[in-house]
Amino acid sequence: MSIKKKSNYKLSTICTNKKAHYNYFIEETFQSGLVLKGWEIKSIKLGRINITESYVSNISHEMYLCNSIIQPLSTISSHISCDPLRKRKLLLHKNEINYLSIKKNKIGYTLIALSLLWKKSWCKLLIGLAKGKSKVDKREDEKRNAWRKEKLKILKKTKNIY
Repeated sequence: MSIKKKSNYKLSTICTNKKAHYNYFIEETFQSGLVLKGWEIKSIKLGRINITESYVSNISHEMYLCNSIIQPLSTISSHISCDPLRKRKLLLHKNEINYLSIKKNKIGYTLIALSLLWKKSWCKLLIGLAKGKSKVDKREDEKRNAWRKEKLKILKKTKNIY
């Protein structure tokens, strides 16, 4: 009987969607692979990617990342045509695709890209099942964050006194 070692992969983040937690309640997260071309990988390694406005759509029982921008490099893209806004296929299991498509069809839910990261030599996308926030919810979050910061300041002051 062999014992499997737990693998500790170092996940390094390439880019994050900073607006995601401000505009949405993130209920669940999923990790998926991406089908990318060679010029896209080279651009991603140099950090020329933007996923702030990107979302995930379901087209004929397959998930695609839409509206993400990967800027082509001028040295690489001189002999091939590069489309920086093309839809990129996500690599998910069939049961995950079915689950996400059912959840997405509910009113108010959407699938957004949270971050792009390296796992070993593979480029992975972190997807979030999200529900939109209203202005009132955003104000409450700002108040909660302001109070949290104020508490930390008070604790630091009291810690310095003793």
